[in-house]
Amino acid sequence: MALGGLRGGMGIVSLILIAGAIVLQFFVVLSGVTNSTPLNKTYFLQADTSTIAGSGRAVSQWTYFYVCGAGNQDCGSPVPGLPLGYAWVGGSAGAPDALVGSHGKNTTSKYYYYMWRFGWVFYLIGLVFTVFAFFTSLLAPCSRLASGISGFITMFALFWFTLAAALMTTVFVKARDRFRDAGLSANVGSYAFGFTWGAWAAMFLATVFLFMGCGAGGRRNDDHVRSSGTGGSTRFYRRQRSRRSARGSFVDTESQRRVKDEYA
Repeated sequence: MALGGLRGGMGIVSLILIAGAIVLQFFVVLSGVTNSTPLNKTYFLQADTSTIAGSGRAVSQWTYFYVCGAGNQDCGSPVPGLPLGYAWVGGSAGAPDALVGSHGKNTTSKYYYYMWRFGWVFYLIGLVFTVFAFFTSLLAPCSRLASGISGFITMFALFWFTLAAALMTTVFVKARDRFRDAGLSANVGSYAFGFTWGAWAAMFLATVFLFMGCGAGGRRNDDHVRSSGTGGSTRFYRRQRSRRSARGSFVDTESQRRVKDEYA
């Protein structure tokens, strides 16, 4: 009973952690969609683009689908796997040379174009499998099998989300450094990075707890098998041996009595 309660507690905690991770991921994915907090404060990178010819914005903020102005206002059209150079589609003069290249309508270098494109896709894959893990985890407090299956799905989601978070961090931290090297102020978004790595930590802990919940109860079952199997067999053979011993003693006593009667 105690191990079953432990499994139930771990399953509930894992469910809460996965739900929290989903909320944090959606904060990042939906950044720039509305002007409500925290979506209007969530962006990967903020940089001074006032001196870049084709920018049209004093400050540009890169979100999951948009390039926006300050406060995630004045956003452009939503673009999947948004190239960094879409902040200056009208002309790249004044943009950091390391960021400019032949990709994304001749606005973005090959490195930054593909690195974030893959990171964008991995982020979405991680979110989808995290949602799957949430639904399978609904049964985790009640079943060791459900805990194990949910643990594997969450671990699979964590794998893709780890790749996404790593690529996101690499791309936008390096882009910030390139802006600063060009004499332009730039900062990574604390909300987007905090939500992303917070979701990663929640998924990691949920995976650990789910596998621990899967293991809870196994020892109790083994003890039950031993007591009803090996231990029960041993007690059975002991009883049989005692009965045979008692029967043998009775036979010996009866034989001795008959011999005494004959000689008498």
